[in-house]
Amino acid sequence: MFDLRYPVLYQINTRVWLTELSRVLGRRATLDDIPDAELDRLAGLGFDWAWLLSVWQTGPAAQAISRANPEWRRDFAETLSDLKDEDIAGSGFAIQSYTVHRDLGGAEALARLRHRLQQRGLKLMLDFVPNHMAPDHDWINEHPDYFVHGSEADLARSPRNYCRVQTRNGPLVLAHGRDPYFDGWPDTLQLNYGNPALQQAMIGELQRIAGQCDGVRCDMAMLVLPDVFERTWNIRADPFWPKAIESVQRKHPQFLFMAEVYWDLEWTMQQQGFDYAYDKQMYDRLRDAHARPVREHLHAGLDYQDKLARFLENHDEPRAAATFDPDRHEAAAIITFLSPGLRFFHQGQFEGRRKRISPHLVRAPQEPVDVALQAFYESLLAVLRQPVFRDGAWSLLECVPAWEGNWTSDCFVASSWQRDDRERRLVAVNYADNQSQCYVRLPFPDMAGRTVRMKDMMGSSSFDRDGNDLISRGLYLDLPPWSYHVFEMTAS
Repeated sequence: MFDLRYPVLYQINTRVWLTELSRVLGRRATLDDIPDAELDRLAGLGFDWAWLLSVWQTGPAAQAISRANPEWRRDFAETLSDLKDEDIAGSGFAIQSYTVHRDLGGAEALARLRHRLQQRGLKLMLDFVPNHMAPDHDWINEHPDYFVHGSEADLARSPRNYCRVQTRNGPLVLAHGRDPYFDGWPDTLQLNYGNPALQQAMIGELQRIAGQCDGVRCDMAMLVLPDVFERTWNIRADPFWPKAIESVQRKHPQFLFMAEVYWDLEWTMQQQGFDYAYDKQMYDRLRDAHARPVREHLHAGLDYQDKLARFLENHDEPRAAATFDPDRHEAAAIITFLSPGLRFFHQGQFEGRRKRISPHLVRAPQEPVDVALQAFYESLLAVLRQPVFRDGAWSLLECVPAWEGNWTSDCFVASSWQRDDRERRLVAVNYADNQSQCYVRLPFPDMAGRTVRMKDMMGSSSFDRDGNDLISRGLYLDLPPWSYHVFEMTAS
């Protein structure tokens, strides 16, 4: 369906970006003020998608809740030591209307930006939040049956999950949007997927969104699965995603759906019709710092792995630079982004930003650039621009002990990439805090009887190896903790 088998996506916090531009311009910036030079830079780095976070209209009700919530304000103040009320615009996921926010320039400015992106070969992704709406959405008055209702007893028993809302037709007790494991989000109201009319209305919203972009990232997409919804609300619901995705893609065949998903439901969301699902399992295993669970995860079939979105950070997770120490950060990035699937990067990741920015905020703190990490990502992105990593064939490789009793072969994660029998790459990572040795079994039998030049594309080393030895025994590796190679392999 799509141009490349393994595309690369860049997530941008739109409101923070425009706040920084406003400071430079001395006036409020809109989407029209995003410089062409910055779009050229993103295209030049090799991105295929730009995901603009939080472009939809938010309203005063959610903003007031964000500013008044003491727990949230403490979190905001940890990010911005000089926090001001104007820094808190309200969550970009408490949507008042699926229209482009007036402060960003409205729908016309987004259309012009999309055209500029298209001129550079970049596709545009936006948010879709299926689970809830802002407390001042028009549907509260026009279609109160679209929301989950509660009783006075519910409100008394669970005030964190219900609230009293004044509507044109009188007061109602309505549920806050939530997932089943946490208290509700107090700046939202829960949509009722047990109501077929609500489902049709949300399909209509998706169809309108699809006319303004090339794909959507669907927030907490698993929350509206029938079993999850019933477990949370004790309300039966028909499946939403298959008919919604089919309806949109019937008119926009190239339109892409990416699911934010947890609880080991990635395969379920793929079966629902999603083109990609977040790979939180890979992230968690890398964070736990053991190679074998990572390797086991990579044993899955490519029908599954090709449809995973792989990341080291996003707006919901802590910053990678704050989660992984520098050596492990690089090793984790090599594994993550040189595996099959969609490669998903986050604004600030390359510069080593350490403070996560809440989606309620429109300003980022000033942080120094990690020059060494930035140079690493420049090299990694250059590697990712090579066609073999974009539409080549990937294989997980076996790593065997270098000698009897040497357990450190279990510390390696190694794979190969191949394209047209000419382009061959070997990726090998010692994902451990100890020196490790192994032989990597290579899947290139035609290298027998030839000399193989191995050039490290993430370093400066280059050496020759005998092809017969590589095929019979494998490639011997002896690597320090958290070290890696990305070899270009050519035989002569």
